[in-house]
Amino acid sequence: MAFIVKHVLGEKFKDISGGLAEEKPEDEKSVAGAKGMTQEEFVQYQQQLAEEKMERDANFVQKKAERATVRTHLRDKYRLPKSMIDKTQIEVAGKDVELPLELAKMIAEDNEEEENQDSFLGQLTNIQNIDIDELKDKAQTTLEDLKQSTEKCDVM
Repeated sequence: MAFIVKHVLGEKFKDISGGLAEEKPEDEKSVAGAKGMTQEEFVQYQQQLAEEKMERDANFVQKKAERATVRTHLRDKYRLPKSMIDKTQIEVAGKDVELPLELAKMIAEDNEEEENQDSFLGQLTNIQNIDIDELKDKAQTTLEDLKQSTEKCDVM
């Protein structure tokens, strides 16, 4: 029963509302009027949105290139295979990509530490930090273990 009523009345409602649906073209005038702006204000608003989007996109590309630079630096440092994705992200940025100041300082500190550790003086400082008494105790226990194992051996 509901189907028949819906079918009969549905056709009539489509005929009545059919003209109304076609009168609603969604263009800039209706959108501007709905937002309470004049046409000029709406055009300026659209331009401002486009400029902000372009600025956000440029900042995003720059950040991606900076991250790719950091990854490239780490790959070079640890001798890992290079990534073409990072290379393309750096190229897309177009201009010279610089590391953020904080990251550059961290990398410089790491390089200084590695240089100090690789040098002869760096090795001497590591030797000075070794506990000689502990080394003697370990050597004595190792010798005692070897003596005990040789006493148990039938071949010797």
